[in-house]
Amino acid sequence: MSTEQKLTAADMLAQTLAKNGCKRAYGIPGGEVLAIIDAFDRAGIEFILIKHENSGGFMAEGAWHADGFPPVLVATIGPGVANAVNVVANAMQDRVPLIFVTGCVDGAEAETYTHQVFDHAQMLRPITKASFLGTTSTCGLIAQKAITISQEPQSGPVHIDVPVSVAESASIEDLHVGPIPIPIITPAKDAVFAEAAKALEATKNPIAILGVDAVNESAGADIREFCEKFNIAVIASYKAKGLVDDASSLSFGGAGLSPKADKVIMPVLEKADVVLLLGYDPIEMRIGWRNPWNTDKTVIEITPIARTHGMQHVSHTLRGSLAPTLEMLNTAMEAKRDGLSSEVETARDELRGMFKATSEFGPDRVFETLRNISPDNTVITADSGAHRILLSQMWQCHHPRSMLQSSALCTMACAVPLAAGYKQASPDTPVMAFVGDAGMEMGLGELATLREHNIPIVICVLVDESLTLIEMKQRASQRPNLGVDFTGSDFPTVANALGGHGVWVNDVESLKAEAKAGFERDTFTLLACRIGRKSYDGKF
Repeated sequence: MSTEQKLTAADMLAQTLAKNGCKRAYGIPGGEVLAIIDAFDRAGIEFILIKHENSGGFMAEGAWHADGFPPVLVATIGPGVANAVNVVANAMQDRVPLIFVTGCVDGAEAETYTHQVFDHAQMLRPITKASFLGTTSTCGLIAQKAITISQEPQSGPVHIDVPVSVAESASIEDLHVGPIPIPIITPAKDAVFAEAAKALEATKNPIAILGVDAVNESAGADIREFCEKFNIAVIASYKAKGLVDDASSLSFGGAGLSPKADKVIMPVLEKADVVLLLGYDPIEMRIGWRNPWNTDKTVIEITPIARTHGMQHVSHTLRGSLAPTLEMLNTAMEAKRDGLSSEVETARDELRGMFKATSEFGPDRVFETLRNISPDNTVITADSGAHRILLSQMWQCHHPRSMLQSSALCTMACAVPLAAGYKQASPDTPVMAFVGDAGMEMGLGELATLREHNIPIVICVLVDESLTLIEMKQRASQRPNLGVDFTGSDFPTVANALGGHGVWVNDVESLKAEAKAGFERDTFTLLACRIGRKSYDGKF
């Protein structure tokens, strides 16, 4: 390294991240990260100011879904780091390769100075794949390690803590150029493989379950080709919707949280003679999906990692990446089925018919209307709550990563920042966020972020003045109504005050007109849809 360069440790961190594809970093500045933000700017990484670290992490994830560049979140010491704990935990459970960069005080100073000081790494260790402490000789190295570890199966967050004096000091290491490619793993062609191929070839009634790891491996085309050739019906987790087009004759759409859908899907799984698990991580699924089949069932799982969750029985594990493993099976098998069994087709049609809109202007009518008027390539996001379950069953996805949500941790107030991050990274894509009124109240500050960065998404707020999913659970368990109902907010007025276009919506025609206009508007649009309390009863 020449003396003219005089790269600081923060520069080394930033330039290594940039050479590994990082384009943006989201966060709120604090004194302990000023040198890092400055270094990011010199390295060509855009710093994007948000209103809360939790939202910043979701914006980073949304952008990653859009363009594939590694997502980066920055937080200052103490409360900044603590604010981000939820989104880091979400990244761990939802398999997002988030790079979380934080500032901290120097070790010696921390022994005598206690203001805002706690052990960041100790707090984050259970919810990250790794945590590193930067030094003047390692900031580039740990940035390279962080990128590699975050993207290795299964993807997940990695934490980098950088003391203030380290960030500002001259680096004494060489630049790490990256990126390191993630290896494609080919399974052994052994007896287990031969048995699996033979069972799958001979099956009369197979079904495949697709999950988040298949999305992260970009295996949609390989899965579609394989399942179409061998006539295998598919069920997707909510995160995997669109890997096989929801409109395909093979597809049961999404599953995992709706008891109503499970009444159709569980008998299909019970009658299947072979279940094929393709990148399937059951962390998304409700408790009813624990041990969903008997231990005598032939269950073939393709996975590059050991599965230790204990959620279900598997008879044949093929350790490998999806694309090469499916190609090997394709070569080893002959197509012997002309189509799906009549029982499977009947169940598929029954499931699709169960979620047709029946209300005059309830959530089902809102979702059906918006799907009908939205372009096919629309990307939607969903907050946690009753609306997410119904929406995930009703909304047809035609390609992967077209419905984004917090599927494993189920975090409220994620939909708007997820949508914002995606739209900012892919400005030509129509993007719509679906959020409950409580979730909207939780994340109202990010409407200012939309204005500040000129992000013209459409936001559909389902207004029923209740934490509906929890209220439904209260009623089901015969508990009194406590802590779930609240008075309403004037969302359109707030949206207009924060630089967007807000409007109350009470009927289908108004919804159509306002949504279409929202897709053309150069600022964000908030559609406050009055659906009324208990409007989800019997819907999912």
